[in-house]
Amino acid sequence: MRYEPAPAELYEENRKRFCDSMESGALALFTSNDILPTNADGTMPFVQNRDLLYLTGIDQEETLLVLFPDAFEEKHREITTVLWNDQRDALLKNLMSQANKVYLNRNEHLRASVAISTQEDRLAEEIQKTYPLHEYKRSAPIMHQLRSVKQEGEMKLIRRSAQINTDAFLRVLKAMKPGMMEYEIEAEFVHEYTRNGSPGFSYTPIIASGYNACVLHYIENDAELKDGDLVLLDVGCWYGNYASDVTRCFPANGRFTDRQKEIYEAVLRVQKACIEMLRPGNQLHAYHRDVGDLMEKELLSLGLISQKDVDHQDPDWPAYKKYFMHGTSHYLGLDVHDVGPWTRQMEVGNYFTVEPGIYIPEESIGVRIEDNILITEDGYENLTSGIPKEVSEIEKIMSA
Repeated sequence: MRYEPAPAELYEENRKRFCDSMESGALALFTSNDILPTNADGTMPFVQNRDLLYLTGIDQEETLLVLFPDAFEEKHREITTVLWNDQRDALLKNLMSQANKVYLNRNEHLRASVAISTQEDRLAEEIQKTYPLHEYKRSAPIMHQLRSVKQEGEMKLIRRSAQINTDAFLRVLKAMKPGMMEYEIEAEFVHEYTRNGSPGFSYTPIIASGYNACVLHYIENDAELKDGDLVLLDVGCWYGNYASDVTRCFPANGRFTDRQKEIYEAVLRVQKACIEMLRPGNQLHAYHRDVGDLMEKELLSLGLISQKDVDHQDPDWPAYKKYFMHGTSHYLGLDVHDVGPWTRQMEVGNYFTVEPGIYIPEESIGVRIEDNILITEDGYENLTSGIPKEVSEIEKIMSA
């Protein structure tokens, strides 16, 4: 195993917290993900169902977790009922005769678009068909709340993921120069990840130079870094199944132009103000509205939008959206876009990205600055603060 796993006590506590949220007389089922095919006899690398992983730490296929706190036999109430799928039918028939409610799990992420039938889907359909008279409940609302609050046992893995990514960005900062290809920068990240026990990128990396930085999900990474380009790097890694997700913008030749610096520092001011707003008790929808107000002021100051634009804007698509068209923060953890309740207030243990940006296609300038922020009792902790983002610090390192 490439990584040091979290202590077993973490998963015991996670299961207890889930069971404490269940209604009495209820049973819950969680299953592993499928191994997905490619072509011929090839398969995709196995990725565990994150909810099963959160509750057990088990990172293998063909696994079923049964939680039944009110089961007659103690051995059927907890982790002793993590089974291979081919062992499940006889046990389930016994347990379903005792249960009157069943919690089933599905992918209810707000941004999910699932085009295939998953093992989770098939299990839910099978159980409901076989036992139609039971009452069925959703596990997702419980799991979203539990997973959004990081536990102490998770933090070692989260911090390691953030540190590996920090080291990789520092490596790239020193290696970057005009004439390199974007994919050569990608390779520098791969090298640093692999040598530190990471299985690789937590999402498809964005290495976007010049105009490419204005394409939000640019992933070709096949252009040459030109002298005078600003290079946007949106890259993260896995460690112990936890993700990091960071964006920085570095000048290919080590020096920002005056205009690049002007745009960059506007984004940096917004990002710093965003981070200060991540506090227990704040609410995510209100936070994003306030971020929009900050960006509007910066874009007015830069002359990119006018007061007339603001006065006549569509409330559903404010004027600032012309140059800043995406959200500012999302939950981070076992998934890059991790699950979490968007209608609740922020609380201690929430872990967010903070990533405002300004994109000006007509000037071939795209700037986004992103850090990974843990909400604490006193405010926040920036786990990726070791990656330079001040203009003077970036230029100093690149000129060394």
